[in-house]
This record gives sequence, C-alpha cells and structure tokens, in this order.
Amino acid sequence: MSAGDAALFRRYRLQLFVATWLSYFGFYVVRKVYAIVKLPLKEHFGFDDLQVAWPWTVYLITYMLGQFVAAGPGRRFESRRILTVGMCVAAAANFVIGFLVDADAARAFLWMCVTMGIFGFAQATGWPHNVALFANWTRKSERGTLFAVWGTCYQFGAVFGKGLAGFLLGWLGLAWSFYGSSLVLLAFTLYFVLNARERPESAGLTLHDESEPEPGAAKARGGAAHPGALPRAFLLSVVAMGLIYFGFKFLRYALDSWSALILGEHFGMSAAFAAYFSTAFDWVGFLGVLVAGYWSDRLPGSRRAPVIFWMTCGCLLAVTAMWMIGLTSPVLFVVLLGLIGFMAMGPDSLLAGPSAMEAGSRRQAAVAAGVINGLGSIGPIVQEPVIGWLKQTQGLDSVFLLLVVIVFLTTVSTGLLARADRRRGR
Repeated sequence: MSAGDAALFRRYRLQLFVATWLSYFGFYVVRKVYAIVKLPLKEHFGFDDLQVAWPWTVYLITYMLGQFVAAGPGRRFESRRILTVGMCVAAAANFVIGFLVDADAARAFLWMCVTMGIFGFAQATGWPHNVALFANWTRKSERGTLFAVWGTCYQFGAVFGKGLAGFLLGWLGLAWSFYGSSLVLLAFTLYFVLNARERPESAGLTLHDESEPEPGAAKARGGAAHPGALPRAFLLSVVAMGLIYFGFKFLRYALDSWSALILGEHFGMSAAFAAYFSTAFDWVGFLGVLVAGYWSDRLPGSRRAPVIFWMTCGCLLAVTAMWMIGLTSPVLFVVLLGLIGFMAMGPDSLLAGPSAMEAGSRRQAAVAAGVINGLGSIGPIVQEPVIGWLKQTQGLDSVFLLLVVIVFLTTVSTGLLARADRRRGR
C-alpha cells in the first residue's frame, strides 16, 4: 500500500469507526429507556413486577430471533444498508412506545408488547452488522485494542441513554424519555448514511491480513461442501461461544434491567437519582473493555480465551460479594455494581467482538456475531421473568444467589474454553 493509499485508508477507516460507533451508541440510547422508566411505568399503569417485565421480555425474544434473521442477509446484502433500515425502524418504534404511555392502560399494554416486538427485530441488526463492518477494516493483530476502544460505544451509549431518560423523565415527563432518545438515534442515522463505507475495496483500497483464511481454505480442510456453505468447525466454534455468552448476557441484562428499580425501591432513591447511580455498571465496565482488549492483543497470537477466563473469575468474586453484602448499603451496592461491570464487560466484549470476527473469515463475521449474540440473547429473555418472579415471591437475596450460580457455571465454561485454546496453541 502506497503512502497516499495508506493515508486514504486511515481517513476512511476513521470515518467508518466513528459512524459505526455512533450507530451502536444510538441503538443503546433508545434501548436503555425502558429499564430506567420501569418504576414510573409501574406507578403510572398500576403494574406489578411481572407485568412490567413482559413488554421487555417480548423485546428480548424478538431481539434474540432477530440476531439469526439479520445474520443471513449479511452474506448477500451490504451491512451498511441493513443497519440504516434497522436504525430508522428502531427510532420509529421507540417513538410509538412514548406515544403509548399516555394511552389507556388496557390498550397500551397490548400495543406496547407488539411495538416492543418490532423494536427488538430492528435492534437485532445493530450488533452483527456493525461487527461485520469493523471486521472488514481491521487485522487480527490489532482488533483487541481497536475493538476495546470501539466497544466503548455501548458503555457510553448506556450511560448517556440512562442519563438522558432520567433527565427527560424529570423535566418533560414519561413520554419524552422515549421521544428524546429517538431523535438522537435519527441524527446518528443521518451521519452513518453519509460516512460509512462497506469495505476498503469500496474505496479502491485493499487490506491484507496474514491471519485471514484464504478463500477455499475451509473447503480444502473438508469443512465446506460448496463456496456458500459454512464450515462445520466454524459453526461448532460459534455455537460453543454463544452458549458461554448466555451467562454473560444473563448477568449483564439482569443488573442493567433491574438495578435502577432496586435502587429506587430497596434504598428509597428517586427515579432520576436511581437512573444516574445505576450507570456505575457501565462507567466502570467500559474500563474493563479497554483492559481486556489491550491485554488480549499483548498475548502471543492475540489470544482472547485466557483473558476471558481470568476476568470471569474476578466477576464471580464480585457477584458473590454483592450477594453477601451488597444490599446492606447503597454505597456498597453501587461500588460492587461497578466492579461487576469491570469484570464482566471485558469478557463480554471479547466474546461478541474479536472472537466472533476471528472464528472464520471476514465475510463470516456477521454470521458469527449473529449466532454468538443470538444464543447469548436467550439469557436476557430468561432473566426478565425469572428475576421478576424471584424478586416478587422470594426476595432480593434469592435474585443475587441465582446470579452467583450463573456466573459460577460461566466461569467453569470459560475455563474449558481457555484449556481448549491452550491445546490448540500447542
């Protein structure tokens, strides 16, 4: 690559990184509103914990299914086009939900569930196709560090989304928590359309990566029956990572979905302050993403599995401390919430990002990300009604004991992943 081409490549790649960063940041801004307004919704409609959980459960189901649906078209259509449609539909659905909160309770509940279903399918385009675009513009040796920086989009998106929802809730009322976030996503959609390029070849450039599987390599190993087939080893690998990712997403969404409600009910905070303090998980979590990405790139061969395992061990200790002492003080709760975020978000980012990109070729990145995130997204679906039921019938202690068990099983699984990775290295 000539000096001129190298400069042009850096320019276009920076534009792509900013556009995709804002894309997924925007997806998170609209996604985080519901968790913040759960308590006001309960009071506004007279819902109990199970009722307020159901619209979000519908969203989680369609989000999970949408991961698999969105992954397929990524092999035939440009990811940037799929993302543009997904962002527009997500903004529109979120706006409709804001309209529904001012409607009659009986009718609003049904249509809120329907709209949440559409919202979930639209949101599902975000991860696999942003990951696919990122893979198109990066090499394996640099992905851990670069993706750690890029991965701050969903940390800051969560923080900004929760803060904006809390601010608008206190200033303009419940519906504007949804309206305001939709306007933000639409602005980012316009920027994305104007600045995102599908791959270097779209700009007349090339990106060589020695670690990238050569075309036909999988077929030579007996993995693919024809050029359009997916290698068996690739599918087994992403399914295994997806099942591990189940534990991380169960934990992440449990704390993300219920921490503001717990701060409001258990510790007596206002809805606005509970929204602000619940962002500790995200603020400290983004540091864990940076550490995990940098650490994994410094290991021989840019290995991700050892980092995933050791940080999961730390997560298990932090969740156990939350179960034992976290509910005794709001300060302890928030501190431990941040520590769990640090230890959980690093492995979470590596599994769903660099590991997905490196499971196969760049052109398989959307499929890998979709399958891993799709299987992992079963965790959020399960946690919402289960935690709602446990909290209502057994109390908060049982909720955090369940999280300890989930993280323990995830730690065992990541240990097996690290062991398999070490054997392959030998």
